[in-house]
Amino acid sequence: MLREIDTDVCVVGGGPAGLVLALLMLRSGARVTVVECARAHQRAFRGEILQPGAMALLDALDVLAGARARGAHRHDRFLVIEGERVLLEADYRLLPAPYDHLLSVPRPHLLDELLAHCRRWPGFRYLPGRRADGLLRREGAIAGVIADGPPGRCVVRARVVVGADGRFSRIRRLAGIGAGRAEAFAQDVLWCTLIVRPGEPRVGDVRVFRTGGGPVLVHGSWPDRIQIGWTLPHRRYRHIAGLGLDQVTERLVRAVPQYAAPIREQIRTPADLGVLDVFSARAERWVADGLVLIGDAAHTHSPIGAQGINLAVQDAVVLHPLLVRALAEGDTSAERLAEFERRRGPDIAAVMRMQTLQSRAILSRGAFTTRVRPRLARALRRTPLYRKVLQRMAYGNPSIRVAEAGVCGRT
Repeated sequence: MLREIDTDVCVVGGGPAGLVLALLMLRSGARVTVVECARAHQRAFRGEILQPGAMALLDALDVLAGARARGAHRHDRFLVIEGERVLLEADYRLLPAPYDHLLSVPRPHLLDELLAHCRRWPGFRYLPGRRADGLLRREGAIAGVIADGPPGRCVVRARVVVGADGRFSRIRRLAGIGAGRAEAFAQDVLWCTLIVRPGEPRVGDVRVFRTGGGPVLVHGSWPDRIQIGWTLPHRRYRHIAGLGLDQVTERLVRAVPQYAAPIREQIRTPADLGVLDVFSARAERWVADGLVLIGDAAHTHSPIGAQGINLAVQDAVVLHPLLVRALAEGDTSAERLAEFERRRGPDIAAVMRMQTLQSRAILSRGAFTTRVRPRLARALRRTPLYRKVLQRMAYGNPSIRVAEAGVCGRT
């Protein structure tokens, strides 16, 4: 039986961007329906590090404490290491408390907490296990979503649709908006999650080990895990994988020999590894009549610098008051909604520039990188510029705040 739903806002994608926006709009009196293609905990989650900027905004929504109580892992520093030498260090302890660290929160913990808050509002509907496979249109404008899946087919009529369905956004494609993919990083990241055995030291910092086989990211994850991300030239993993799983694990062991035992013991099948296609992108446009794209659907980033959740949460916070006013005034045209891209676009461009610089610092070779840069970094640490750069990494645009927006109008 076809289910039909009328709502104010249909959010496609139940990740951090979509659920933060849903909660904000519910608090402003809107009816919100979230369409999510995955069922609970079916997706493979990798990025889970919260920057101080995201922590502050989630705290303002009373979400951070609950997500943290479900289980989290604190990191004080971000380090780039080669051999025994620290090439670069970002010491978050120099920032004002309480957001003077990075926080690794398993994605299900954050999403479950956000969902729990959304479900307190009577105007909220959550439709998991359904994939958007069509857009409704009325007089040329997008007016809803057709979604289908094992729970059943449904039609969601909405005053505005928000595409928050990730870097391979189906909503973006259905709307005919180009992804704007750029091979700026041209890399793949091979991911694995390992269990820390009793007696082994916990990883207290986010570390990038520069090795001859490519940089390797290592960080602790709740409750007793470490995540490892090995950066490879784009599509290089296919060649390595063709040599057999033993070759993959031994090359990873050579890159981070301190984790040799758990790598050899716990990586037993190809399913224990995941490959992330790394690229940057900015959609050709973020809006259409009746539609807004946010998060990775609008702009996709490298995992360098752990900016993904930070940007997703900030997008939702910036869009919220603009969308409330648009609904209250009955104008969800592309011209009106484009204010979101005008406001947010410069922040995204700045992050992309910063990630390009960070990528060069991590991937570049030579005497300047290994000898001169560490001395410059130590000298910089004693200057106000160090804290300014650290603040920018941690918060992005520090002026972004959760707004107490008014009540949404309905026609």
